[in-house]
Amino acid sequence: MKDIRRKHILVSGGAGFLGSHLCTRLLEEGHDVLCVDNMFTGTKDNILPLLDNPHFEFIRHDITFPLYLEGEEIYNLACPASPIHYQFDPVQTTKTSVHGAINMLGLAKRVKAKIFQASTSEVYGDPQIHPQREEYWGHVNPIGFRSCYDEGKRCAETLFFDYRRQHKLRIKVARIFNTYGPNMHPNDGRVVSNFIVQALTNQPITLYGEGTQTRSFCYVDDLIDGFLRLMDSSDDFTGPVNLGNPTEFTIRELAEKVIGLTGSGSQIVFKPLPSDDPTQRCPDISLAKAELGWEPTMPLAEGLRKTIPYFENMLLHLS
Repeated sequence: MKDIRRKHILVSGGAGFLGSHLCTRLLEEGHDVLCVDNMFTGTKDNILPLLDNPHFEFIRHDITFPLYLEGEEIYNLACPASPIHYQFDPVQTTKTSVHGAINMLGLAKRVKAKIFQASTSEVYGDPQIHPQREEYWGHVNPIGFRSCYDEGKRCAETLFFDYRRQHKLRIKVARIFNTYGPNMHPNDGRVVSNFIVQALTNQPITLYGEGTQTRSFCYVDDLIDGFLRLMDSSDDFTGPVNLGNPTEFTIRELAEKVIGLTGSGSQIVFKPLPSDDPTQRCPDISLAKAELGWEPTMPLAEGLRKTIPYFENMLLHLS
């Protein structure tokens, strides 16, 4: 049975794209929320509507340094998640994944909290099986430009499971696939935000390679529902569990949808494929369906219609 008490919940990375949606949802469910963020990719704008809520608190802090707080549950979402941001300072990215995980796990151990790790589909690297199942160990380049993120997140998963084995910590690990929605950073280099901004400003839409590489796109509300279901699941179910939309689209199909929905005059242009860019990325969500009763419900076109006005409003205020 779901616990409906008011809980004290810490969200690291709480001012980021996913974190701000999670904080909002937790407040709506009646909990006290402590948002921790160093504002490298998070923004005050994302949490501005929450600051007047008496059950919400914000602390500016980098989780690569220890944090001494109290809480019953911890969601560890802190880490830049787009190539532009995580490659800006790759050493710091690895520190955030590894040192950050150690500090959050240490906090959870001290206060006996249940702790959630936002892992990533990047742990599968450029996968050699399709779709990706949780028991697949991945195909990752340990010394490439993306390695700071891929290997940092893989190491974080290792730490979570070792803390469970060694210290009996209650852990939850979610592997997040491509997610989109309001509060995305406009300059994060992710394909959905890139295409929408380019389309709204009638710039050429940039595709890498031939645009035939595939991705699956999960709307943020669906993903947050998966987070909460995982955190509320039995302590025996730790994950890792894939959370994402199993419906695949080519990058070119996404570009064409965005152009159509924005009524843009943008042209599609092609550039060389970046190093280690996966050609296919799609989750097998059988485990999430079986253990959490979860699957996404938002169709891509409808989710894009909910996301485009956010970027329209942002560009209006920037002009």
